[in-house]
Amino acid sequence: MNPYQKKRRWKLFLLIFAIVIGGASVVYSNFFVKKMEREEAAQFQLRLKVLEQQMRVYENERLTGIFETIKKNNTMDIIITKTDGSIYLWYGLDTTKTLYPDIKTKEYDSLYFAKQLAKMKRQHKPAMMKDPDDTPLIAYYKDSFILTQLRYFPYIQLGVIFLFLLTAYVAFSSARRAEQDQVWVGLAKETAHQLGTPISSLMAWVELIKSKFDAEDDALIAEMENDIHRLEIVTDRFSKIGSKPILEDHIVYIVIQNFVDYFKIRTSDKINFAVIGDKQVRAMLSIPLFDWVIENLLKNAANAIENEGNITINIIENLAKEEVFIDVTDTGRGIQRSRFDTVFQPGYTTRKRGWGLGLSLTKRIIENYHRGQIFVKESELGKGTTFRIVLKSSITYEPTTNTGIPRVV
Repeated sequence: MNPYQKKRRWKLFLLIFAIVIGGASVVYSNFFVKKMEREEAAQFQLRLKVLEQQMRVYENERLTGIFETIKKNNTMDIIITKTDGSIYLWYGLDTTKTLYPDIKTKEYDSLYFAKQLAKMKRQHKPAMMKDPDDTPLIAYYKDSFILTQLRYFPYIQLGVIFLFLLTAYVAFSSARRAEQDQVWVGLAKETAHQLGTPISSLMAWVELIKSKFDAEDDALIAEMENDIHRLEIVTDRFSKIGSKPILEDHIVYIVIQNFVDYFKIRTSDKINFAVIGDKQVRAMLSIPLFDWVIENLLKNAANAIENEGNITINIIENLAKEEVFIDVTDTGRGIQRSRFDTVFQPGYTTRKRGWGLGLSLTKRIIENYHRGQIFVKESELGKGTTFRIVLKSSITYEPTTNTGIPRVV
């Protein structure tokens, strides 16, 4: 099984596990909420019965103390209205808004009562009771502050846990990424160091062969020198990993065409290469690193073509955003849509031989060093794939005030 499929399955398993834990927490908390709601409903009914008896036997001194004790131990917010909706009695509400602020006017905050009554009507069904004259009254109550907190507590708890896990995930991912970067840099620089000695030796052997056999103009020796020069470029690439490369202004078409000319004679003659599009657009490039990008894309494209096929590099200028699009299209086996992002991850490969590092390095070079983008633009199984590179153009455009035609700067 592909390691990234395993990783995806583990993520899915952990997500399901977290959902189960969160769901169990919510269900368990809701059980206590329902239980507390029933207890408060029973307290409300008891309070109403006490109020009815209190209104009928209020002058009984023996029962007055009992009524007051029950009242103190029951802190529910209650509003009792007449059948016409006017306020008859209330308990437990904010005294700064329910007591008479002015004894002369005897007015209280009617808007506050209206809001509290509306809230009570939304939360619970009313209960009927009677005053000492057997006049019907309607009683309302709302959830206690503790019950309200308990109802929202599991969601707050889940939110806090989620934020903690997210923070931990970001922190560990950043630490792991930094550690991976150090490994990449160390491996690259060590590779460059190891290649240095044999390359110098090969250069010396070539010079010796040329002088001994008088082969200055020999085509095979020239190709050997080209390959040695290529090894020098590869060494230079690895040595630049981890350090900030120097970007210079280049014509994109010429850079790509030069590399394609080198690459195509070292590939099967059944694959046709074509570089098309804008031949003048420019961009800031590091030639050794950018050639590495094109090399990785062309190698993958060539490996995807089983017999005969075409590889086309189309250079497009986006004037509106001052960008350069480089589309590398092959007629190979194609990529599944679900793997468009996976192909750029380290270790992913569909070949029996290979480390699966080419596209990962390509993405790093484009995004980290050239401040661009690379992605799978489109792909269809059995028909081919198009990778798109997006770079910032080094040509800026300013509209002129006379003709309205863009002026190249």
